[in-house]
Amino acid sequence: MSLRQRPVAARGGAGNRPQPFNSVYNIIPVHDLMTDHPSLRYPEVRAAAAALRAVGDLPKHQFMRWEPDMDLLDWLRLLFGFQIDNARNQREHLVLHLANSQMRLEPAPAIVDALDAGVLRRFRRKLLHNYSAWCSFLGLKSNVLLSRRRDPTDLRRELVYVALYLLVWGEAGNLRFTPECICYIYHFMAKELNHVIDEHIDPDTGRPFMPTVSGELGFLMSVILPIYNTIKVEVDSSRNGKAPHSAWRNYDDVNEYFWSRRCLKRLGWPLNLGCNFFGTTPKEKRVGKTGFVEQRSFWNVYKSFDRLWVMLILFFQAAVIVSWEGTTYPWQALERRDVQVKMLTVFITWSALRLLQSVLDAGTQYSLVTRETTWLGVRMALKSMVAITWTVLFSVFYGMIWIEKGSSSIWSDAANQRIITFLKVVLFFLIPELLALVLFVVPWLRNAIEESDWSIIYLLTWWFHTRIFVGRGVRQSLIDNVKYTVFWVAVLASKFSFSYFVQIKPLVAPTKALLTLRDIPSKWHEFFSNTNRVAVVLLWLPVVLVYFMDLQIWYSIFSAFYGAIIGLFSHLGEIRNVTQLRLRFQFFASAMKFNLMPEEKLLSPQATLLKKLRDAMHRLKLRYGLGQPFKRIESSQVTRFALIWNEIMITFREEDIISDLELKLLILPPNCWNIRVIRWPCSLLCNELLLAVSQAKELENESDSSLWLKIRKNEYRRCAVIESYDSVKYLFPMVLKPEKEEYSIVTNIFKVIDNYILMGKLTEAFKMSRLPQIHAKVSEFVQLLIQPERDMNKAVNLLQALYELFVREFPKVKKTITQLHQDGLARQSSTTDEGLLFENAIKFPDAGDAVFSEQLRRLHTILTSRDSMHNVPLNLEARRRIAFFTNSLFMNMPRAPYVEKMMAFSVLTPYYDEEVLYSKESLRKENEDGITTLFYLQKIYEDEWKNFMERMRREGLKDEDDIWSTEKVRDLRLWVSNRGQTLSRTVRGMMYYYRALKMLAFLDSASEMDVRQEPEHIVSLGSINENSSLNGLSSNGPSSLQTNLRLADSSVSTLFKGHEYGSALMKFSYVVACQMYGRQKADKNPRADEILYLMQQNEALRVAYVDEVSLGREGTEYYSVLVKYDQQLQREVEIYRIRLPGPLKLGEGKPENQNHAIIFTRGDAVQTIDMNQDNYFEEALKMRNLLEEFNANYGVSRPTILGVRENIFTGSVSSLAWFMSAQETIFVTLGQRVLANPLKVRMHYGHPDVFDRFWFLGRGGVSKASRVINISEDIFAGFNCTLRCGNVTHHEYIQVGKGRDVGLNQISMFEAKIASGNGEQVLSRDVYRLGHRLDFFRMLSVFYTTIGFYFNSMVIVLMVYAFLWGRLYMALSGIEGAASDNATNNKALGAVLNQQFAIQVGIFTALPMIVENSLEHGFLPAVWDYLTMQLQLASLFYTFSLGTRTHFFGRTILHGGAKYRATGRGFVVSHKSFSENYRLYARSHFVKGIELGIILIVYAAHSPLAKNTFVYIAMTISSWFLVVSWIMSPFVFNPSGFDWLKTVYDYEDFMNWIWYPGGPFKKAEYSWETWWYEEQDHLKTTGIWGKLLEIILDLRFFFFQYGIVYQLGIAGGNTSIAVYLLSWIVMVVIVAIYITIAYAQDKYATKEHIYYRSVQLLVIIVTVLVVFLLLEFAHLKFVDLLSSLLAFVPTGWGMILIAQVLRPFLQTTKVWETVVSLARLYDLLFGIIVMAPMAILSWLPGFQSMQTRILFNEAFSRGLQISRIVSGKKSV
Repeated sequence: MSLRQRPVAARGGAGNRPQPFNSVYNIIPVHDLMTDHPSLRYPEVRAAAAALRAVGDLPKHQFMRWEPDMDLLDWLRLLFGFQIDNARNQREHLVLHLANSQMRLEPAPAIVDALDAGVLRRFRRKLLHNYSAWCSFLGLKSNVLLSRRRDPTDLRRELVYVALYLLVWGEAGNLRFTPECICYIYHFMAKELNHVIDEHIDPDTGRPFMPTVSGELGFLMSVILPIYNTIKVEVDSSRNGKAPHSAWRNYDDVNEYFWSRRCLKRLGWPLNLGCNFFGTTPKEKRVGKTGFVEQRSFWNVYKSFDRLWVMLILFFQAAVIVSWEGTTYPWQALERRDVQVKMLTVFITWSALRLLQSVLDAGTQYSLVTRETTWLGVRMALKSMVAITWTVLFSVFYGMIWIEKGSSSIWSDAANQRIITFLKVVLFFLIPELLALVLFVVPWLRNAIEESDWSIIYLLTWWFHTRIFVGRGVRQSLIDNVKYTVFWVAVLASKFSFSYFVQIKPLVAPTKALLTLRDIPSKWHEFFSNTNRVAVVLLWLPVVLVYFMDLQIWYSIFSAFYGAIIGLFSHLGEIRNVTQLRLRFQFFASAMKFNLMPEEKLLSPQATLLKKLRDAMHRLKLRYGLGQPFKRIESSQVTRFALIWNEIMITFREEDIISDLELKLLILPPNCWNIRVIRWPCSLLCNELLLAVSQAKELENESDSSLWLKIRKNEYRRCAVIESYDSVKYLFPMVLKPEKEEYSIVTNIFKVIDNYILMGKLTEAFKMSRLPQIHAKVSEFVQLLIQPERDMNKAVNLLQALYELFVREFPKVKKTITQLHQDGLARQSSTTDEGLLFENAIKFPDAGDAVFSEQLRRLHTILTSRDSMHNVPLNLEARRRIAFFTNSLFMNMPRAPYVEKMMAFSVLTPYYDEEVLYSKESLRKENEDGITTLFYLQKIYEDEWKNFMERMRREGLKDEDDIWSTEKVRDLRLWVSNRGQTLSRTVRGMMYYYRALKMLAFLDSASEMDVRQEPEHIVSLGSINENSSLNGLSSNGPSSLQTNLRLADSSVSTLFKGHEYGSALMKFSYVVACQMYGRQKADKNPRADEILYLMQQNEALRVAYVDEVSLGREGTEYYSVLVKYDQQLQREVEIYRIRLPGPLKLGEGKPENQNHAIIFTRGDAVQTIDMNQDNYFEEALKMRNLLEEFNANYGVSRPTILGVRENIFTGSVSSLAWFMSAQETIFVTLGQRVLANPLKVRMHYGHPDVFDRFWFLGRGGVSKASRVINISEDIFAGFNCTLRCGNVTHHEYIQVGKGRDVGLNQISMFEAKIASGNGEQVLSRDVYRLGHRLDFFRMLSVFYTTIGFYFNSMVIVLMVYAFLWGRLYMALSGIEGAASDNATNNKALGAVLNQQFAIQVGIFTALPMIVENSLEHGFLPAVWDYLTMQLQLASLFYTFSLGTRTHFFGRTILHGGAKYRATGRGFVVSHKSFSENYRLYARSHFVKGIELGIILIVYAAHSPLAKNTFVYIAMTISSWFLVVSWIMSPFVFNPSGFDWLKTVYDYEDFMNWIWYPGGPFKKAEYSWETWWYEEQDHLKTTGIWGKLLEIILDLRFFFFQYGIVYQLGIAGGNTSIAVYLLSWIVMVVIVAIYITIAYAQDKYATKEHIYYRSVQLLVIIVTVLVVFLLLEFAHLKFVDLLSSLLAFVPTGWGMILIAQVLRPFLQTTKVWETVVSLARLYDLLFGIIVMAPMAILSWLPGFQSMQTRILFNEAFSRGLQISRIVSGKKSV
């Protein structure tokens, strides 16, 4: 029988199929409240369901059948034509939420079986808040009509309003991305609902009013479908996003149409389908872009953040004016009146910049101006006119000042009066800025003004900005204002001081010197006379570029230190390793109880304040051990802590990161054997008893109190001593027969010892020096009892020896035999021979007693353990997780509520078609080196593989090879998959939430007796590895108890009573949006079976997918389907099937996938989890603490997104993965920490953030989906949240795992995707509005933490270009030679060079890494890690990444072409071919690197400064480093990159790829020509300005020819223009020769080979003859031939690039064939240039092994035998 159920949808009515009464349910069976389900034990569920059934006398639909068991959702469904499953889905949604909300009430309502009105009212306000704000914005009266007096009938009416909104939202499909469109629909439907409820009479029919939309699928077809089709028409016209954004409407445009009242007039209700809003209208008459036009231009960076650029430009101008005076300090120059007056020119510049801004706004947004938006055009024109007026006004008044002054050396009163007049004009000019400053200081007033919907306010603010629905009231509290203002003031002060003294001032003197140079001997033809000015520009250009970008560096420096300070105060990194964990573990039980165990909440505010103070004091005590609070938790109270801790350790064992032995050493065993203290894990008690014995021996003359005082200073030593004594005291009587006299002797011995201890006279009575001997004998006796075969004679001897020690040697005063008899310490019978004592009295306990055996092993471990236990656990990941979890419990976090009172939440994971589980075949499949994925992982995770095999053997596996042929192969696949980036790993991690909630629900309600049932279960853990010990005992001995024992049997789940499952299901659900699951099932794809297996193993897992039902010629219907695995029916069952208006994917795939599944999520919060993430059980325990953050105030409002810390788990795979992991870790920890506090600009970055679900539900969802512009869909959720007055926080006491790409090609594609996404963000309306609506300092934060980072990365590369081109110009023109003797010039040059090197190598990125690692791991480890990374060539990687970011960011802004790049998330162990690397990096890195290399070579050949080798190296070392990194990185970080044999194969493969003919059906990986055409795709989408700028940039390649030909010997120093023109003749001749040979090859090479060879010979002879004649008679030097290559090769490349831009004009001509042919030769040349150094290094011995060591060093240190991996020599 199939496990799946796939019903065939009926035509047209699938959305409304009838449901049986006992239909399948999702979480709670709302349809049948009498069924036996754990969630129905809560009266709140029944109360919510009963409220929905209160239909009462509501008017029924006249033409729809009403059933008695229907409720309010059915009433609305029949009324408006909603789908049945939509109503079923929202019914459960509503009941679940209302029940959960009512359960959280404090105090509980008096009537628990009735829905509380306050719960519903708060929910309605939150859910409909955006609708209410929309009504207010448009001046509409809300159609949510509730009486101010709390009428009892209002409860039902309020419920109906809420249910209606949820039904509209649940069926809106893609329109959920347009929240105000949903508000529009809801507004009119609520109006009709009111008419129905109030029993209005329809004036047209005279009958009771009925909605205009009803019937089967009425809402979908009549309301949703027309708007959906409009969006679809627009998307279709976008040519898959390749059309300019300004040419079609995206989701935002459609949504913003509903921000104006014209939608009410045009669309009406029911929808007027003839309105020009809809896609049925011809495009020229259709409504165009709304609210904003996205234009592709670099000017967007200025347009969106004009205030930033105005500040930088004005300061630069002022600094140049002041520094030009040459004073030591700027204030000395400012004392001069001339300088003061010159400073007034900044206002002329400022007004000119305002003019620029107004022109840019008008130039990009002119298409928004229509008849309906005339005033927008008026304002654009007025702003330009006013800016022109100000510019002219300032210029005139400024000129009048100097006219008045005239030639006089002093400033007259009249001139001063003119200055005062100018300042008065300035004051008027600054009024808006001063007003903005006042409103910045009083942020609540600014918010009030912006949020006001009064017309008078709109009129007063009309001049400053367009009135839009978002971006109003986004100012923060005054405290937050102060915090981020102080931060930025410090940053700006540092930046401007540095810029003035180090960048600008040093260049003034060389600039003056250059300007005064006269009679410079020119080396080429001069077109202009003022060459000096060009040189000055080139000197200043790199410095100016650095000036504009180095604020990014200062931000990075300050954020690093500020983030570290915040981290310190957050107590991050206080527990860094196991050693520090030992010190804190004694407080850990208290910390866990304090944070993870709930407490009753106090009601009065005074008590709450006291509680907060008390909590703070308690945390202080826990953190620093003040007052030793652990003392209050002794062995009788530690059970709950032990349950949680042991469950964490059990999950560690299930994940195979610890072994059976380590599990035994790490668990907290329950109290038994009458032990009086906490039984700490054995790993904490290592060596403590031996140290105590040693102390006692050394201090044998001390008193009891003195000795005990020293022992008890260490908590673990105290516990080890007491536990050992109590265990021995309990053990000895157990091994003796009670009826024997020896039993009473031993009992009396312990009574004597106890008595002396009680009196405090133990050291007075006994010789402590004998303790080591006693300890040795006891240890030997316990060791004997552990053995499977016990030697009775040896046991007797040991007991006799111990008796002798106690009687004769241990007491300081020996007792006579009579005294021993009297004290019961000797046999009473005088005939008994003392040598036979204990001979017949020993009775060994049963060897099968697991509890006894485990206690013996623990006792033996305590007695004999030494320092080796400091390494428990051995696994680095286990140590890191334990350290982080224990540290986090000492951090500040909200107190945990009871599970019943916690917020409910969901997890949503979008999944497309990635790996679910690695297949058996993929594990055994060998790569080209003979390496399998399994073998690779066995070496990478060697200790975890051993633990896995240990677990398999425990579960019945006999031999390791049998794992492939037994049912254990699925365990193997899971083990591998859980170490990759697979769906199964993500699901396992997220289902820890469910497991944690079940356990916490049990602990919340469990009594002490319930908890104390656990010892039997925990103790049985000891039998896992019966014969194991840390001291070398064999672990190979079989045990009958060991064979079939599973860890699950020992879990706390065995104690559950049943209600825990209901509690967990009500609070947590997990939805995986497997978009393709339906198609995978239909295609019998193995991944469908794997997804089914995941559902089968996880009862809380739900899968949402899109089902496509073909109707033949009538098209296809699309459904959102939710399925689960029914554990009773043992098959997959369908829960909901909701019809969609059409195909799902109109926008970007991932957000569309999230959007279709979000209707199936539940709870107050939703956590967005990507497919490459993981979670940990111990972190899941803190989720209810985290959710309480939603109730805390952070600034002006409560959080709407809770940011969560990430742990990058892929860093151990290779050094490259480590670099990426380190870079990402800084961003997700220190970076996010500073963004949230103090900067208040943290967004959402695709991380495991937790969203306030109902807040986002009505505001567009958790991402944006417009095609291309929203390719980085996640961050737009953060933008949307900020613009809609949300609040994003960041919390580091909880972490979620995250995988990252591990191969260079994967990483580069990921970087390309992110950089392209940022390029699209530059164009977006969200960034524009953030730049204009936020205050100045938050605007700075947004810029430098989003697009500014990528923009400034591009500026760094441009600075290198500017510097090198500038030096090349000065060298070839002769200016450098003339100025080389000027010391000030060289000094300035040094300043430029130092900045360039520091910036380019990325020192500023290293600082945050060192600071954060110092915080979390310690300063020395941080420095060591950094040095190790440098030795592994991390700087090479980061510089290479800089090139990737620059290329794709710049190209996206200029030409577009952003697209989703599937990076793949597999393990990268295979060698990448040269042709593949060339295809990926030729245009982004190789060509640019070669260009820079040619510049450096030409400069070295022709610069007078280059004659001094040291000067040349100092000037160019960083540039050469850039060249090397861009050319060599793909091979340095390529496995087997320097293998000679592979290099030879790569060369052959590259040649085949180059010469393989192209065609329409050839793929780029096989044909150069196909790849070449694909590389030009971005030129198809670019506009005329993009093409023009591309041509201008390409002209730089012609400069080589112009500069070099005048330096040739054949030129003879002639600087005539004829020399250059003659060089073009040579260029034409060279091309003609090539065309001739190419023509001859095409015509004769195949059939008349001799003609082809003759042509070749003729060309060669003529060429050689011409060269010989030139060498002999024309002063041509041989070196000139090489120089000519450097001149003509770049020219040819420039011509090819220009030809590509002009392709539409050239492709139909014969010229194009020549262009293609030449381009092929150029790529062949570039390939050879790039491959040459790689071939040399491959040929030299040792480089291959060195490269392998560099690439896999981290894995080496963890046991990876990489040399065998890359050579394919597997060990058996």
